[in-house]
Amino acid sequence: MSLSVFFVLTPNVLLLDYAGPAEALRMAAEMGGDLGLVNCAPVSPLPTSMGLSLDGLAPLPEALPPDSLVIVAGNARESEDYARPEAQAVIDWLRRTARPDTRFASVCSAALLLARAGLLSGRQCTTHHNLIDDLRRLAPEARVLEDRIFVEDGPVLTSAGITTGIDLALYLIERHCGPELAAAVARRQVVFMRRSGHDPQLSPWLAWRNHLHPAVHRAQDAIAREPNRRWSLEALADVAHVSARHLARLFACHAGIGVVEYQQRLRLSQARRLLLDTGMAVERVAELCGFGSARDLRRVWSRLEGGAPSDLRQQRS
Repeated sequence: MSLSVFFVLTPNVLLLDYAGPAEALRMAAEMGGDLGLVNCAPVSPLPTSMGLSLDGLAPLPEALPPDSLVIVAGNARESEDYARPEAQAVIDWLRRTARPDTRFASVCSAALLLARAGLLSGRQCTTHHNLIDDLRRLAPEARVLEDRIFVEDGPVLTSAGITTGIDLALYLIERHCGPELAAAVARRQVVFMRRSGHDPQLSPWLAWRNHLHPAVHRAQDAIAREPNRRWSLEALADVAHVSARHLARLFACHAGIGVVEYQQRLRLSQARRLLLDTGMAVERVAELCGFGSARDLRRVWSRLEGGAPSDLRQQRS
């Protein structure tokens, strides 16, 4: 299902707060992601933090389509900028157009706009470290978290600001379009997904990709496309255009993980999804994910995850 994404800007928008995540999502759409992007503002042309003006922006829509995502970009001088009537127009629009199925995200100081619109009440959230006290004052019923790259609580996501908007966008791409596309966009932008110590562990589809070696990326891309295939080191070396021995050395040096374990991690990720989302027997899950048997799946699971696959379903129930 296509996801409609509305970037909402206010005068003197911090250009990187907008351009970073917007480019990540634009690239995802260009590379096949089912995303529709709309850039909108209460006025056009719109002044930015760089002294440049953005033209061609759509007006704030009267209504939002079902299951849409609204991303509000932050500003350079929030104390002045958010006192402007255009910022108040955005706050009123957020209150008026919010649907039960709408998701909201903020980059940097835009969390203050979400707070003033009443969207953070009772939720965990974050913002730029310089604005934590301001956010607590504007959203006294929210739980404002410090030292976080971004925070997701129900339909609302807030990020710490500046480049963390890109981290937020990559997370959204992974969730809506899949981990392979998110990893491809991250590589295209020459960035990698980050998490703070309090966030969930990095997806194995995005982990071990924060390097620039093309041969290793080619091998990782091949494994990610067909994780259930019984890849030999020689077959991967052909894809990577290096010798098998050299690929093993490059993989360990640049990815920081062995070839076999990397493939097993991706297979376990697939198995985890099937175990949580379906009622398939462990034997069938093992077969679909490329394990030789359910016993093989249990052995790898115990070594890399701890416990047994059945524990996952017991925890979920």
